Parts: sequence; structure tokens; C-alpha cells
Amino acid sequence: MSEMYAVDATDRKILEQLDIDGRMPVAMIAQNLNLARGTVQARLDRMQASDVFRPHSSRVKPAAFGRPVAAMVQVELDQHLIQEAIGALASIPEVLECFAPAGDTDLLLRVVARDPDDLYRVSEEIRLCPGIMRTSTSLFLRQVIPYRVTGLLGQ
Repeated sequence: MSEMYAVDATDRKILEQLDIDGRMPVAMIAQNLNLARGTVQARLDRMQASDVFRPHSSRVKPAAFGRPVAAMVQVELDQHLIQEAIGALASIPEVLECFAPAGDTDLLLRVVARDPDDLYRVSEEIRLCPGIMRTSTSLFLRQVIPYRVTGLLGQ
């Protein structure tokens, strides 16, 4: 990952426009903000090169791939096998994200599945990965606040 990018007031305005519509054309952003198109494009290019943006694939809803069920899986590991566990988890397509949080949980996974039976299959596949000693799964019933950054942009 690159050095942390320092977002200034102009960048924040550009990012606010993209938070409204991530596919907004550069020319429209420039027009909305009364900036030159080249200025907006140059700033977007710098932010892209500095790893400011999430991958485009994260914008796709898993339900579009027949995976409407979502859950968090807490994982307890044998610490000697953490790299093997992460490697095995990375090979499971339904594991969308994996975090190493502070606290009692060793890894925290966001997973998706076709239905509750499929979630059981995914959970078992996770549990059988090398180094995984115990898991606990929490099913998401609904999303009440979608992913957003708009509130951070005003700070």
C-alpha cells in the first residue's frame, strides 16, 4: 500500500460527488464544482495511484451473483498456522473480506451464501481450513446503514 494520501478540501468535494454517484463522469463533476476537467482528472488519478479508492468490484452486490445471505464469521486460530489459514480462506469465493481485529477474535470474515443451507456449507468449509480451531457465525438480517463515507468528508 502507498503512503497515506492527504485529502484536501477540493478532493473532499470531488469525493462527495462520487459518493452520490460512483459512476459520475469527470466532466459532470468538474461542471458541478466549477473546476477544470483536467484538474478533476488529475486529482482522481493521484487518488487512484495512492490507493484511496476501494476496488470497483466491491460495488457489486453479492445478491447479483445469487448470494443474498450475508454473515460475519469470527475465527479462533492456532497462531502457528495463521498464514496457512489465511491462504485457505482466500481460496473460498464466498469469503468477501477478512480482518484481523483487536480483542479475543483472531480473524473476522464477511461471507455470503445462497441460502441458510449454503451458509452452513460455507461455514464448514471455513472451519475445516488448516489452523482454524473454532468459528462463530452471525447472520445479517438486513443492512440498516449502507457503506458510506459522506460523513467523513465533512470533517
